[in-house]
Amino acid sequence: MGVPAFFRWLSRKYPSIIVNCVEEKPKECSGVKIPVDASKPNPNDVEFDNLYLDMNGIIHPCTHPEDKPAPKNEDEMMVAIFEYIDRLFNIVRPRRLLYMAIDGVAPRAKMNQQRSRRFRASKEGMEAAVEKQRVKEEILAKGGFLPPEEIKERFDSNCITPGTEFMDNLAKCLRYYIADRLNNDPGWKNLTVILSDASAPGEGEHKIMDYIRRQRAQPNHDPNTHHCLCGADADLIMLGLATHEPNFTIIREEFKPNKPKPCGLCNQFGHEVKDCEGLPREKKGKHDELADSLPCAEGEFIFLRLSVLREYLERELTMASLPFTFDVERSIDDWVFMCFFVGNDFLPHLPSLEIREGAIDRLVNIYKNVVHKTGGYLTESGYVNLQRVQMIMLAVGEVEDSIFKKRKDDEDSFRRRQKEKRKRMKRDQPSFSPGGILTPHALGSRNSPGSQVAHNPRQAAYEMRMQNNSSPSVSPNASFTSDGSPSPRGGSKRKAEDSDSEPEPEDNVRLWEAGWKQRYYKNKFDVDAADEKFRRKVVQSYVEGLCWVLRYYYQGCASWKWYYPFHYAPFASDFEGIADMASDFEKGTKPFKPLEQLMGVFPAASGNFLPPSWRKLMSDPDSSIIDFYPEDFAVDLNGKKYAWQGVALLPFVDERRLRAALEEVYPDLTPEETRRNSLGGDVLFVGKHHPLHDFLSELYKTGSTESVDVPPELCHGIQGKFSLDEEAILPDQIVCSPVPMLRDLTQNAAISINFKDPQFAEDYIFKAIMLPGARKPAPVLKPGDWEKSSNGRQWKPQLGFNRDRRPVHLDPAAFRALGHVMPRGSGTGVYSNAAPPPATYQGNLYRPLLRGQAQIPKLMSNMRPQDSWRGPPPLFQQQRFDRGVGAEPLLPWNRMLQTPNAAFQPNQYQMLAGPGGYAPRRDDRGGRQGYPREGRKYPLPPPSGRYSWN
Repeated sequence: MGVPAFFRWLSRKYPSIIVNCVEEKPKECSGVKIPVDASKPNPNDVEFDNLYLDMNGIIHPCTHPEDKPAPKNEDEMMVAIFEYIDRLFNIVRPRRLLYMAIDGVAPRAKMNQQRSRRFRASKEGMEAAVEKQRVKEEILAKGGFLPPEEIKERFDSNCITPGTEFMDNLAKCLRYYIADRLNNDPGWKNLTVILSDASAPGEGEHKIMDYIRRQRAQPNHDPNTHHCLCGADADLIMLGLATHEPNFTIIREEFKPNKPKPCGLCNQFGHEVKDCEGLPREKKGKHDELADSLPCAEGEFIFLRLSVLREYLERELTMASLPFTFDVERSIDDWVFMCFFVGNDFLPHLPSLEIREGAIDRLVNIYKNVVHKTGGYLTESGYVNLQRVQMIMLAVGEVEDSIFKKRKDDEDSFRRRQKEKRKRMKRDQPSFSPGGILTPHALGSRNSPGSQVAHNPRQAAYEMRMQNNSSPSVSPNASFTSDGSPSPRGGSKRKAEDSDSEPEPEDNVRLWEAGWKQRYYKNKFDVDAADEKFRRKVVQSYVEGLCWVLRYYYQGCASWKWYYPFHYAPFASDFEGIADMASDFEKGTKPFKPLEQLMGVFPAASGNFLPPSWRKLMSDPDSSIIDFYPEDFAVDLNGKKYAWQGVALLPFVDERRLRAALEEVYPDLTPEETRRNSLGGDVLFVGKHHPLHDFLSELYKTGSTESVDVPPELCHGIQGKFSLDEEAILPDQIVCSPVPMLRDLTQNAAISINFKDPQFAEDYIFKAIMLPGARKPAPVLKPGDWEKSSNGRQWKPQLGFNRDRRPVHLDPAAFRALGHVMPRGSGTGVYSNAAPPPATYQGNLYRPLLRGQAQIPKLMSNMRPQDSWRGPPPLFQQQRFDRGVGAEPLLPWNRMLQTPNAAFQPNQYQMLAGPGGYAPRRDDRGGRQGYPREGRKYPLPPPSGRYSWN
């Protein structure tokens, strides 16, 4: 499923699920950076217990960012990853557990997508390098200017795959990072940290879900644990809903499309490599001091509250007069299952279902109409009822023809509007636009840094007129440089994208015309649509895929070997007779080893990450598996506009042939490569203040080789098995830094040990239910019957996690400062009748009255001094006052100056001001606003500086 498309649809349909993160930034004092103290209360008015990091969503943007220059070497990449984790930790501030999960070897079903991505990345990288060299030669031939290329290590993002040296080094760096924070950061003081690196098989997010499922099945699990999962993948939302945990939040970087990217040749913003002209960079600032600054700000984070999404879904999926008992948990499971039809990482989406066309809404409506006939829900704890699914799919198949026709009409209408827009813009374009020093500037920008100065404007204008008269071949729309010569853009031939009609990719299927099913199977599968046996095989594989994916989300990997063996999906109308199809999977399957997976997903161009003899199998013409590694391959746009949206037509890897070929080269592995090719497990870390620290120290002293049960009373209810780690971090032993620019830890007190989740029988079923004792969060959405039951009260929307959050106010010092700068007296100053600055408004509450305007609420009247810190009462409780029409508005500072006796009374003049309108937090630990009195059952760390506690 497309991440931007799904997230855009979700945020528009369910807007209240999103909350902006409040982030406390590090401060600087005398050039010294003071880190954030994460042991203090969370500024977001919520306390999280567990933070889970899907590390691949952090590794990729830190190693090859799209909107800023990339790190120069691997050491800088590691430091960038550390800083990113620090930033997330300071926002979330978990109190019990930090779980870091890096993608390990993936199931075979996922490897097909990984293979497609890596082959595409390699192909696009080579094409971009050729294009860059071509444009560079053209610019230099024309005398253009290009800055010298910065020497940096070439980074191939394909190395972010299990089994490479990069991933092995990353695991070592993260071990060092965890030990450093456990020793030096007060926010990590009582924290349990689990690292699941790339040697542990499984995708990062699914390793996290597997941990949550297994802990939920334990008697010591707290059903009201507040989880926070970091990641940008759309399937994290589905996985979070699948846990049925009442308190589940996702944190992700806010998606902002069309971020500016620097040109790969001149490093300037505003154009791509193909449009680069080799112009010198404009000076930024008076002395070019802003040369290295980026036009884009640091990305902001947002919270996605799945508890609010559950509220939305409960309202949307509630159905009356059902022949069976309505269960919101089962309905949410069905909604998750239906989202798989619009695409996921393991199956292509059905041709008739596109997110941008409202496919999920269409499926929900059909589901609500058909579920009365199904006799029950579609799924239960990750298992699919195919007979009921068949009824939904055939109902979709009945409207497939109309969906394809409407899609074609919408596309034609969009093209028509775009063509008219281009014509309108061309018509409104001025016939002549001077360039150089006479180029029109926006008002006020003429004197901006970098603008050209006219030393002899009359001579420049004369030269431009003469150049125009003597060059009839130059277009009247041409622009000129400061010396009067036409600019490089002026005489260029019009590009294809500037024409009235853009070339469209040829579509031989034509789904909007009769016979679309026959053409689809002929073009996509190269078989006749009348071949019922083949169509049945495609549908059978797709149904198996639906069952496998749902099982993967709710129970874990049903089979490491299964995969969908086609590039395209069948039609919904082909799902006839699926009720009798088998959906069992082979048991006891094992994942690939890391180097074996590299052979299955890497193109030959990335073979440098493999041992030499293994690499030869990818490029030697006599190799028995040379057909797995084509140098070039076709990309079927499949009705899309851009190549990255198309289908890469790569051959599927035959596991038996691959393993047979690798048997001959396995003896060539070095001991280090053999170590990297082995499967590992999770490692648990604690600091010296953690209750588990002494227990682990005793285990290492005894040197026992047997696995030991985790004492849940010492570890926030976590259960599993401990075993000694051969590469453990131990107290009083130096932890060497794998990054040269970072210091060694000479006074280490942290300790690590191997950790294994609780084990269950292979046929054990984890129940997809809300656990007994779980308390649902207070509702956030406006009740449907609010107007009837509210007795005229105004609905107060909840904008954050805490409904009782109070607005901030100016403290006495701010009022004293305001009194010094405001004119003394009433109505005598220059600005006595002016409204306060916009930052002091809360909505439209404090705008001054104009003549004939309605009255405004009285400001802060009758407030007791002891209640002053609580902020103003709600609007529906505030008294109103009457004044004559046209009277001067009683603004806070005017009222202060009119107060008799001239004595300052701070408790009477608090106003709604401050960034975000948030209430001040008290520094004492005993009475934080907005938190329930019972609080958490674990002690909060004492208030202290970052490095002062012992």
